[in-house]
Amino acid sequence: PQEFSSNWKALQELLKQKADSSNESLSTCQARTKKKHPLPAGNSQEVPAVSGSGSVAKAKSTHKTDSGSAKASPPLAEPKSKGVATDKNLNGTKSNGKGCREKKKNGNILKEKDDPKHKRRKAEEHMEQQPKEAEIWFDDVDPKDIEAAIGPEAAKIARRNLGLETGQSKQSVEQVLVKEKASEGLTRAVAMDCEMVGVGPKGEDSIVARVSIVNQFGKCIYDKYVKPTEEVTDYRTAVSGIRPENIKTGEDFKTVQKEVADILNGRILVGHALRNDLKVLFLDHPKKKIRDTQRYKPFRQRVKSGRPSLKLLCERLLNVQVQTSEHCSIQDAQAAMRLYTLEKKKWEAAVKNKSNNKNCK
Repeated sequence: PQEFSSNWKALQELLKQKADSSNESLSTCQARTKKKHPLPAGNSQEVPAVSGSGSVAKAKSTHKTDSGSAKASPPLAEPKSKGVATDKNLNGTKSNGKGCREKKKNGNILKEKDDPKHKRRKAEEHMEQQPKEAEIWFDDVDPKDIEAAIGPEAAKIARRNLGLETGQSKQSVEQVLVKEKASEGLTRAVAMDCEMVGVGPKGEDSIVARVSIVNQFGKCIYDKYVKPTEEVTDYRTAVSGIRPENIKTGEDFKTVQKEVADILNGRILVGHALRNDLKVLFLDHPKKKIRDTQRYKPFRQRVKSGRPSLKLLCERLLNVQVQTSEHCSIQDAQAAMRLYTLEKKKWEAAVKNKSNNKNCK
């Protein structure tokens, strides 16, 4: 028994020495490993340790009895704090600016999303303010007056209701009414227009003050002011464009009357409300050779007026504006001729058919 007890004590000392040496080696390895790969605190990672009996057991990383491991524990707290700070940064703090940029980016996205809504709302408000076509029902008012009173959109609707083109830019009046590189001499058809001034107590009676004649291509072949045969009481300048100095040195009435009669002789006479022009000239012309744009039935049907003005016909059928201020007898004659040439074939065919019908009877 004594030998057994002495041998048992020797065996215990040997096992203790081996256990101590193994613990020292393990603690050194753990210290090196922790320096290279620090573990966050709070994680109860377990490391293997050899018990006094020589078996391997699991021991917590705190190692209260091991001085080496206890000294290595403080550095482990630093990575944790850095890790927490990094997490906070990722959640939107000011440390690295990433979160701020993300917020700013998100703000821009929201703003971009809001912009179309804002524009759409503005557009809807603008549409509500614009006049509707049903509200612009009057057709006897000049679109220019409507534009001045209500606005350009209302004038656009009014022009559309009147059949006027609004999408294209209008050509100059001369380009529409006068044919370039055309004959400037007399043609089979001529157009005439006269400007008049007022005479009598209230200027209600009219006398001729200017006579203009153009050929079939709109070229002016005759234009003269006429010396008044009576005292002028109303020059009607705002409409006629006639001023005292124009007619003071004008041509004698008899001379003008004869020259005009010679030009009209045997030709088709075109004009607008020609009865008034022939009346002030004290001239007559064969009815079958008169082409009056005011009395032409197809024109009246198109513009829906029993006595359409020359201005209205030009706006509706030629898409040009005439007589916008003072009248010009040359331009009025050109406008009447252009309306005639627009319908010349149909107009002449209708006159011929009418003549044939009368001959048949």
